[in-house]
Amino acid sequence: MYPLNYIEPVFRPPSEWKSLILQITNGCSWNKCTFCDMYTSENKKFKPKKIDLIEQEIIKVADSGITTRRVFLADGDAMMLPFKRLKEILELIKRHLPQVGRVSSYCLPRNLGNKTVEQLAELQALGLKLMYIGCESGDDEVLALINKGETYQSSLIALKKIKQAGMKSSVMILNGLGGPELSRQHAINSAKLMNEAQPNYLSTLVVSFPLGEQRFAQKFSQASLQPFRQLTQQELFSEMEVLLSELELEKTIFRSDHASNYLILKGVLGHDKEALLGQVRQALQQPSTANLRQEWQRGL
Repeated sequence: MYPLNYIEPVFRPPSEWKSLILQITNGCSWNKCTFCDMYTSENKKFKPKKIDLIEQEIIKVADSGITTRRVFLADGDAMMLPFKRLKEILELIKRHLPQVGRVSSYCLPRNLGNKTVEQLAELQALGLKLMYIGCESGDDEVLALINKGETYQSSLIALKKIKQAGMKSSVMILNGLGGPELSRQHAINSAKLMNEAQPNYLSTLVVSFPLGEQRFAQKFSQASLQPFRQLTQQELFSEMEVLLSELELEKTIFRSDHASNYLILKGVLGHDKEALLGQVRQALQQPSTANLRQEWQRGL
């Protein structure tokens, strides 16, 4: 649709399907998470894009005449750029695409460590309204096993900074990430993190391994845990029941409708907590009546 050339593959949140994807970095500077194969190909080595090339692309979109209301800053690590560069990019968007009402980005919690609340508030005023945070888990043992490079505390600090700056946050938790042995603590501590952070949006996806799980499972064996295995459908529902039971959210839009999920859940927490729990319990007790996705319907 947009007249731009991308270094493929390019990933974006499902809700950004109508947005202009502006690739201001390539790949991910961390790129060590054992569950993630998104940026492992040779052509996805991390590299920031030069500012003059970014401006040329923004001008090209402006000259195309295509109406652009939202912009998503790609790739997976755009927020690692320094404050001054991010400010410069947002000013270019504002200058050449004044109709844009919202800019968003993926954000690793560590990327906000060297940015103050005041700086984030300035970026928010320039249009950066929404951060997508892949927390994955609130459990420090699970986070260490997946080589996330984050902790419960680092994620919480980042989420609080985002809120203090007037931005919105959309958090992702990975269902099944701890395997059977760590399932309960993964769910409980993930809920605890969300309760403290009170994000605007919360979504869950089921962890999956399209390129195989050997790299992921290795850390579990090294930690003297039971060999990792993916949760069964019923175990995934049990973990979701624990997560929802422990969540005490005030006004968070909750979605568990990604293609990886067997059971589609949508609601506002805590208003719809009991209704959502009822759906999960129905899937546990009477799966044939729960309108579940079939295996062939699931994907990344």
